[in-house]
Order: sequence, then C-alpha cells, then structure tokens
Amino acid sequence: MQRGNIFDYKNYLYFKLAVILILLGFAAYLMFEPAVGYYGGSWLGYGLGTLSAIMVFWMAWYGIRKRRYRGSGATQGWLSAHIYLGTALTVLVTLHSGFHFGFNIHTLAYGMLLIVVISGFFGNYTYMIYPRLMTENMGEDNLDGLLLRIAEADKLARQIALLMPDDINNTVARACRETSIGIGLLEQLRGFQSDCPSAMAVEQLALMGHDLAVEHRKLYRDLYSIMVRRETLVRRARQDLMYRARLGFWLYFHVPFSIALLVAMVAHVVAVFFYW
Repeated sequence: MQRGNIFDYKNYLYFKLAVILILLGFAAYLMFEPAVGYYGGSWLGYGLGTLSAIMVFWMAWYGIRKRRYRGSGATQGWLSAHIYLGTALTVLVTLHSGFHFGFNIHTLAYGMLLIVVISGFFGNYTYMIYPRLMTENMGEDNLDGLLLRIAEADKLARQIALLMPDDINNTVARACRETSIGIGLLEQLRGFQSDCPSAMAVEQLALMGHDLAVEHRKLYRDLYSIMVRRETLVRRARQDLMYRARLGFWLYFHVPFSIALLVAMVAHVVAVFFYW
C-alpha cells in the first residue's frame, strides 16, 4: 500500500529535514537571546514566525494538491512531508512565541495549530490502521451483502420462532425489531448498540432451551444457530460502519480548524504589524 512507506519515503528525506529544522530552531533560540528577551516580536521571533507561516501555507496547499493529483505517486512524498514538517512546525511556532501565552489572538492561532496537527496525526493513524482492519472484518463480503444476509436471517428466525413457545417467539421478535445498525453518528463511531438486543437474545435463548418439549428441540437448535450467526453478522456490520465513520470523522475537525488556523494566523500577523 502507498501509506505503508510514507514514513521512510526516499530514505527518510522529510524526517531528516524536520530534524534539521528543529535543531536549527533550538540552536538559534539558545545561542541568540534578543536584547528584548524571547517573544514573538523579537528579531528571532520574526524569523521563526515567518518560516512557520510559510510552512503553514505550504501544508494548507497540500490538501488542494492531494485532490488534484489523487492516485499519483507524488502524493506519497507530499504526505510524508506533511507529517514530518507539520511536527517540526509545532516546535518552531512554540519557539517563535517565546513560551508567552495568554487570552489573545496570538495564542488562539497557536491553539488552532495544535488542534490541526493532532487531528492530522489521528487521521494518518486511521488511514494506516483501519483499512487493514476493515479487510480483516469483512473478508470478501461488503456492507450491503451483510445487511441482506441479516434481513434473510431475520425472516427465517421469525418463521421458526412462530412455531416455538411464546417466550422464545417474543425474544426473537424483539431482537429483530429493536436491533439497530449505525442509526446515529455516535453509534457509528462507537461501533456498538448499548444493551444490544441481538446479543441479549442469544444469551436468553441459551437458557431457554433446557426444558423444551421433544418436538421443539430440532427447531430450537436451528433457531439458535440462526440467531448466533445473525448476531455475528450484526457485529461485523457495526464494525465496518465504525471504521468508515472514524475514517471520515477526523476531517470534520482537521479541515474546518485548518481554515480557522489560516484566518487566525492572518489576524495574528495583521495585529503584529499594525498594532504593535
């Protein structure tokens, strides 16, 4: 997979570049203390701030290039640079601030940056881990196929349950009626339904089979097997929806906060040059 070697792209090219930037930033910070002290308005602060602003705009441009060249091998290098240079950026911006924070537009921009970087880390993690987990969970199946098999199991289980005692029939009917799969966003992200009726039905059916009449035992074994298989299908469908939801959900933080970061950074620059 493309994402399997983004970290060692071209023999860790961007990792080495990020380390060099961090070391140079620390060296400048430790060796050249401005007469006015460490803060964003010193000559050192302006230098680190200018470099950081250029990096922010460059990485924002990555999202546009990624969509324009989707599927191209060039995106691999851009993503590798995005990850490593984004990490270095947090260090450079912290040094740029001189560790001075407060309730102002400058600290707001810094906070936006941290949210963007952290959400980017999570997004990279999901795209590295979840596709493999989705394949392991689904195998050759797909979500539509699972839902169809669940519907078929519902129909067959209901038919058999009608021939069984009322307590078994009610348990099966309740499980088929009340089981939900990804109804809301929170349920999709969690990957499970609280007090899942399908899992509870399997547990209850296991206890109900001890005192059945002889004529019901064969039907009971068939019904229990169907309900166990159905519960497994339900769990797999929820897992698939969970992976899909988490793959996309991080973008609801990363993209809006990236835009907010650009706005806050521009406001930060304007405030520095026109009001300081």
